Amino acid sequence: MQHLSRWKPYLRIVILVAILVFLGKTLQEHAQEVVAIRIRGQGWAYLAIAFGITLLAHIWIGWVWGLILRELEQPVSSIWAIQVYLKTNIAKYLPSNLLHFYGRVLAATATGVTLAAATVSLLLESLLLAAAGLTTALLTSVWKGWTVQLLCLAAVLIAVHPQVLNWVVQSLRRLKRNPTTAKATTFKIKRYPIWPLFGELGFLALRGAGFVLTVATLTPTAFGMIPPLIGAFSLGWLLGFITPGIPGGVGIFEVTVITLLEQISDSETGRTLSPGLILSAVALYRLVNTLAEALGAGLAWLYERRTGRSGDGGT
Repeated sequence: MQHLSRWKPYLRIVILVAILVFLGKTLQEHAQEVVAIRIRGQGWAYLAIAFGITLLAHIWIGWVWGLILRELEQPVSSIWAIQVYLKTNIAKYLPSNLLHFYGRVLAATATGVTLAAATVSLLLESLLLAAAGLTTALLTSVWKGWTVQLLCLAAVLIAVHPQVLNWVVQSLRRLKRNPTTAKATTFKIKRYPIWPLFGELGFLALRGAGFVLTVATLTPTAFGMIPPLIGAFSLGWLLGFITPGIPGGVGIFEVTVITLLEQISDSETGRTLSPGLILSAVALYRLVNTLAEALGAGLAWLYERRTGRSGDGGT
């Protein structure tokens, strides 16, 4: 483990360099095509709607996090959960890709949520998001390795079973060997988190719709291209989400989506998206998403300033 920790920073640098080389090579090969792309007329309306839907997606997942905490018997309000999520989520672009989780744990414990419940809520959220990403990719058949996806999905769905999660909580409590801490961690997950899972699927559906509209901003998009676009987005988002040490999944998402969409054609017309168009759409969506996250954080901060309810987590 010590050897692995020693090489971890260098591995992160190698991954980042490989990503930059791939994106740079793709941009160089299709630079003229990218420069020639323009947003005209109806495209601006699509872009505005994509921005609104993406912002709604981030508000939605904040609400889902509150739902998860309530499943863990923590009486938090939806408005508080959304506000905390929006304020802390922007920190995922900082080095380590973990600071936004730390910020949410701090905010949760400050309102009376137990440290164990706050930590388990983030673990459960991450697992459910992974399940949602794998499910979406399977349903859209964007990648032929469906056996691997199915096995991974089955493993994740087992991992979020109450018996498994409760065993993890109990094991952590025993490791503490502190009566005070042990008492604070005595809670049980009573039912399978089916509604939070549907909530995470809704999040990815909204994000995928935002991506489809961003592509439609640059080129007419046939109905037959919508499933592969959403599937490629979901798989790219998932890989960016689970890759450690890459702030915000920057680069991983772009490389995955570009690679997948270059191999996919419209099921009805056989039309494919050009590499230059894909590169432009992915870059434009990254901008749309980042601006939506920044606006969400700003709105949460303004709400806190106007109401003074930053520490009110109760229902």
